[in-house]
Amino acid sequence: MRARTYSTDTSDAEWGLLEPLIPAPKPGGRPAHIARRDSMDEIFSVKRGGVSWRLLPVDFPHWKTVYDSFRQWKQSGLWEGMNDALRAQVREAEGRNAVPSAGIVDSRSVKTSQKGGSEVTTVARKSTDEHII
Repeated sequence: MRARTYSTDTSDAEWGLLEPLIPAPKPGGRPAHIARRDSMDEIFSVKRGGVSWRLLPVDFPHWKTVYDSFRQWKQSGLWEGMNDALRAQVREAEGRNAVPSAGIVDSRSVKTSQKGGSEVTTVARKSTDEHII
């Protein structure tokens, strides 16, 4: 466990929800020298805090070790599965069906001219006017 705590660290209640969703280290090979909770907290430090992997605080393990955990969990589908499980828990706690029956997709529209603005329109007009003369 690290000497310091950070605002991005998981609370005991959050860790209680996340811990069962994270697979135990595979047997054999080199034993894990970083606790799974510390790995999760270090990843959240990057993702929640907007910090670069290489700029992790000095009391964290080497950035490559933390990134390798993140990448391995991403490739295994852990993050997607964790999101699905937590969403189901929240929905059930609200008395709703665990699986949503519909989704909403929102987008932002920005008005622009069809041809790309007045400058493009002006250039197009000039070239056609020259051909007419």
